[in-house]
Order: sequence, then C-alpha cells, then structure tokens
Amino acid sequence: IEAPRGTLFHHYRVGDDDLVKMCNLIVSTTSNNEPMNRSVRAVAEREMNGKAEITEPMMNAIEVAIRAYDPCLSCATHALGQMPLIVEVYGPDGVRLDRRARS
Repeated sequence: IEAPRGTLFHHYRVGDDDLVKMCNLIVSTTSNNEPMNRSVRAVAEREMNGKAEITEPMMNAIEVAIRAYDPCLSCATHALGQMPLIVEVYGPDGVRLDRRARS
C-alpha cells in the first residue's frame, strides 16, 4: 500500500475462524528513520557552522528535513515553525551545550 511518505508493508495471517492470528506492519517511518536522521544531522552541522547555539532558523531547517521524509511524523497540518521539536547539542565530552524546545 502506498502512502504519502512511502510504502506501507502489511503481513497478516488469518485463522480458520477468519480472525487475524498474526499481524506485522512495517510503516514508512521505520524505513525513513535512518536517512531522516542523517539529513537532520547534516542540516544541524551546516546550520551550526561551528557554533554551539541553536537558532530558530536551524530549528526550521531541521523541521524541513524531517517533513521531507515523513510529513505525518511532524503532522503536516502544522505551519512551518509550529512543529513540536526538541533540539539538543552535545560536545565531544558528552556535556550538553545547548537545548531548545518548541511545544
């Protein structure tokens, strides 16, 4: 089955009583997760440009990267800049340098 964000895989087993005995679904979010994470990282690195501060333009660019892969995950009904989002930046020592949240 096709959806706006990619292929949905459905696998069912139905018993002799016509009831579903097993259901396995692989939704597009699962397939999109790795490339979406890579895109978010690339956008963040480009937008940060060596700085540790999270800016609103960076938040918007990350949101656009997420929506490119999975509009349903970010809820396409929200206007740009309205998607609930939490972005955190960590240094190489694991210490959090900045955090910005939208709800």
